[in-house]
Amino acid sequence: MKKAVTAKTSSAMKTNGASPSRMIDGRIKELGDWRGDMLGRIRGLIKEADPDVVEEWKWRGVPVWEHDGIICTGETYKAVVKMTFAKGAALDDPAGLFNSSLEGNVRRAIDIREGDKINEKALKALIRAAVELNASKAKKKPAKKRST
Repeated sequence: MKKAVTAKTSSAMKTNGASPSRMIDGRIKELGDWRGDMLGRIRGLIKEADPDVVEEWKWRGVPVWEHDGIICTGETYKAVVKMTFAKGAALDDPAGLFNSSLEGNVRRAIDIREGDKINEKALKALIRAAVELNASKAKKKPAKKRST
């Protein structure tokens, strides 16, 4: 009989007991190039926009930032650092930051290439909007009824 492995268990096995923040530190250092610098910069902007953000390490090595649900992920590829906003399709993007995953009904992403400039003010506004959206959804969830 196969034993089911939950996402939490899988993530814990991958981190070898290290905190998600330490795992993200390690990823930034491990990259050792512009992608690590960019991931670190994005991480700093996320923390500035939402000082209460919670860092997670999921899906076998993806940095995730949460506040009442997932705000965004920070994936690194050969040519891009990708910030995927979990509920990006529901967010206003007046600065036009979203440039990837535009066809989906839920997510939106920002692909950042080497040498790209970040509109920090617009990115922080987008992060705050994602936090507000998560908070509004969290408040609307009905309380679970307890059986007696």
